[in-house]
Amino acid sequence: MATQTDRPAPAVRHGAFHMLRVAAVDQLTDDSVAVTFAVPPELRSTYRFLPGQHLALRRRAVDGSEIRRTYSICGPTLAPDGPETLRVGVRLVEGGEFSTFALKELAVGDTVEVMAPAGRFVLEPKPGHFVAVVGGSGITPVLSIASTLLAHEPLARFCLIRSDRTAASTMFLEEVADLKDRYPDRLQLVNVLSREEQQAGLPSGRLDEARLTELLPALLPVESVDGWFLCGPFGLVQSAERALRALAVPRSRVHQEIFHVDDAVSPAPVTVAAPAHSSVTATLDGRSGTWPVEDGETLLEAVLRNRGDAPYACKGGVCGTCRAFLVSGEVRMDRNFALEPEEVEAGFVLACQSHPVTEQVELDFDR
Repeated sequence: MATQTDRPAPAVRHGAFHMLRVAAVDQLTDDSVAVTFAVPPELRSTYRFLPGQHLALRRRAVDGSEIRRTYSICGPTLAPDGPETLRVGVRLVEGGEFSTFALKELAVGDTVEVMAPAGRFVLEPKPGHFVAVVGGSGITPVLSIASTLLAHEPLARFCLIRSDRTAASTMFLEEVADLKDRYPDRLQLVNVLSREEQQAGLPSGRLDEARLTELLPALLPVESVDGWFLCGPFGLVQSAERALRALAVPRSRVHQEIFHVDDAVSPAPVTVAAPAHSSVTATLDGRSGTWPVEDGETLLEAVLRNRGDAPYACKGGVCGTCRAFLVSGEVRMDRNFALEPEEVEAGFVLACQSHPVTEQVELDFDR
């Protein structure tokens, strides 16, 4: 039988959406746009964000179903009381319902349902030397990180190594150039094109593990870098992580965010006998409930049947929106491309990928 108890709720509800008005839609490339949302004064504290965080956007279909997608905030964090606007970058994905809508239909004056900022691929301003290796739309959160860091911390330096197919496909080309002009001595910019030769700079080609292992020590003092931020396609992030491992970079200094992972690269699920009957107790926004988990369900699916406001976006183990603390019990995660090893060791799981191994499991979404 389901039970529910209350405790003081946190200031921001995790899974809550608010309608935000579209203030601008700027064409970046033939297949990408930047969408700017206006944030009303009463919601600015709700949308206060850390550089590198993302927003989950929701669109409802005529049949009542919904599409959720996450897009990273690309603007700097400058207003302590919360932002007046939020800007995200959207790249067209083949067959992608939301990205197609954003590029072909979304217009100024429209409203979109937007969840509060989330994500832990962040860097709050502090002194040090930081490096990002990004590919394609992976520039989006890193643009927020770099612009905030350089504006707020005069003792910080940043190196941006970005890989794109061609110059014409490069998102936020002008914004990055302006940042380089503003901080010429503290921002190091390295551009690599995989399908087009450049008149100056590095030769074209993919940034694979072998190339990065050779390139990184030639560009900067690898051993003295305080933090590495890897963002973009799975292949690039994986190659960069392996290169850094080969260069003896401590794992604690490496942070990564992957935007999409094909099913083909997902690990095979670990076979663990599931209990005949199981239940999940979940705490969300100060309220706790206990509900049965049906055969084959993930813990997120069980919670959503009873709490429609449970936070999630991709349901693919990539965005990390459904992150929760495992208070008690044991679970099996099908895959994890969002949590850092330190988070897993600390007891955090992805509810969308977790299945019960014990008869009783307790999650806390408020931690």
